[in-house]
Amino acid sequence: MSASTAGRLGPVELEVIIGTIRSAELEIEAAVERTSRSPMIRDQHDYRVALFDARGRKLTGRSYSALVEPVFEYFGDGEIDPGDVFFWNDPYNSSGGIGHVPDLCTTIPIFHGDRLIGFSQVFGHHDDVGGSVPGSLPVHATDMWAEGLVVPPIKLYERGIVNDAAFKIIERNSRLPEHLKGDIDAEIGAARLGSKRLCDLAERYGADALDLAFDEIIDNCAATLRRELLPKIADGVYHWQDYIENDGVDEPRLHALRLTMTKTPEKIILDFTGTDPEAKGPINWPIDYADGKFARKWMAPVLRSLADTPERAAEIDMNEGVLDVIEMKFPEKGTLVTPNFGKATGMRFFILLRSLGVFAACLSKATGGRMPADHETIRIWGLHGGTTGSGFFLFREVLGGGGPGRPWADGSDVVHVVPNSRNLPAEFSETRYPVLIEKLALATDSCGAGLRRGGCGYDKQVRVLEDSQLLSNADRALISTYGVNGGLHGGTYGIKVVDNHGEELAVAGMSDNIPVTAGSVVRIVTTGGGGWGDPLDREADWVRYDVECGLVSVEAAAADYGVVVVNESGVTVLDESGTNALRSKMRGQRDALQFFDRGPHFEAIKRANGVNWPDSWNDPDDYAVAPTPIGTQKAAS
Repeated sequence: MSASTAGRLGPVELEVIIGTIRSAELEIEAAVERTSRSPMIRDQHDYRVALFDARGRKLTGRSYSALVEPVFEYFGDGEIDPGDVFFWNDPYNSSGGIGHVPDLCTTIPIFHGDRLIGFSQVFGHHDDVGGSVPGSLPVHATDMWAEGLVVPPIKLYERGIVNDAAFKIIERNSRLPEHLKGDIDAEIGAARLGSKRLCDLAERYGADALDLAFDEIIDNCAATLRRELLPKIADGVYHWQDYIENDGVDEPRLHALRLTMTKTPEKIILDFTGTDPEAKGPINWPIDYADGKFARKWMAPVLRSLADTPERAAEIDMNEGVLDVIEMKFPEKGTLVTPNFGKATGMRFFILLRSLGVFAACLSKATGGRMPADHETIRIWGLHGGTTGSGFFLFREVLGGGGPGRPWADGSDVVHVVPNSRNLPAEFSETRYPVLIEKLALATDSCGAGLRRGGCGYDKQVRVLEDSQLLSNADRALISTYGVNGGLHGGTYGIKVVDNHGEELAVAGMSDNIPVTAGSVVRIVTTGGGGWGDPLDREADWVRYDVECGLVSVEAAAADYGVVVVNESGVTVLDESGTNALRSKMRGQRDALQFFDRGPHFEAIKRANGVNWPDSWNDPDDYAVAPTPIGTQKAAS
């Protein structure tokens, strides 16, 4: 008996459908990687795929994606046909699903016969879509038109017929037109592959059965959150704020993202009221569209950290069902998260990442410190040179950083919050661009100290073989990733150029078109994750091992962990008696541990501003009281 005949789905059928959808998304990703042209997408994997039902509901939580709502908003029921390919990148006409103009989104409606059963979508961060700076992320932009070509939702294909004029316009606006056209073709082909897989499921089980399966998949997500995760969060109202250090246009100052989290037995309400006004520069993030649907799905996976075990966390699928559990409220137009139409958004990934941090901090308060510390941030650096159309090159990387220390484990080293993203291989970089990769290592002492330390950032050195210009799109160059529950802050981002004469030039995190002469060396150090828990409780032999591996220096082992190590005939050895004595002394002399530790720059700002410091949005005891005792956590191996 089929599911459609029975009127309900059996557990086996449901599991097969769930598994097939997940497998189809993996297949879409593989197709993108095999057929795309640009290093940003093909090699660094800065793209996303998704399958949706006919109502535009995302069916898995494998990775975040854009939304289908722009199709519904721009095209009526009679204008969505087999063979259509919808396309857009407009941050203000994408229902909040596209944050900056280099992200081009391709969406294909899926039909079984004459019935619309879903959508297949791919969007990627493309090498160049025009604008005032190669790479289409100018740090000094004051509107989105300076950032590149802006395309509202259109049809690139209509009933299978290609819109050649639109393709030519899009291609013409790029400094790397072959890359751009090849990537768009790859994304369309991959999305069509996903469409076929959903059609195969409809053939096997029937479209009615698929609808039943989609409802159950989404309902199960909401039920799991209410059953397993919400009860771990104390009901109440919690505040936190974090900062963007520079908008690229004004004099450097802090721009605050403020969050109030209200937890009830049934839901979480996230309110961004109080967030600072929109910036002149490109750090705005327009998410107040479609009731914040994109932002809610983006932030919801933070809740996985409250699962009973890491294994269980990996099993909880954060699909469209999170919308039943998380609500959002926004301030009036004119803030960092509700910018007016046309404001620049290229560096919106700073706010995007801070949103995870402010949510996690509120959850830490509501769970007695049982959340991970602060994570690494997105940063892009690169070199460009030559002339457009003749010898032009754009060597650009999205480098990872240290993950947060967690109650159950140390933070991962040089991970990227964008799933599956990676740095460019040295061999590829040296073959394709005028560079020599002289060092790629973990940055010593970048990891925030803790019972469970943060992950380390990169320490990368690149020798430039031709006169070039450098770009850097990064924050966390001043304010560190925060440590939690007694853990210490992580290391900050830094980039500098050492010329042929040994002269060093420190480059600001937000920089465009910095001249670099042939033979110079560029050194990039990325952020480390914050630490979790009291560093003096960390297993002393683990600290010794970190020193042996070069992750922690001998000096930091003593200063941060109270661990004394010595070198005996080239072997790193733990001095147990010296360690016991030092730790006893440090415990007796130190002040109360801080619940949150945000690093020396933040502390200096607080001291300079005194009672006038606007950090009062946070609770008075956020920094100056000992954390709720949790006890020594057993770390995952």
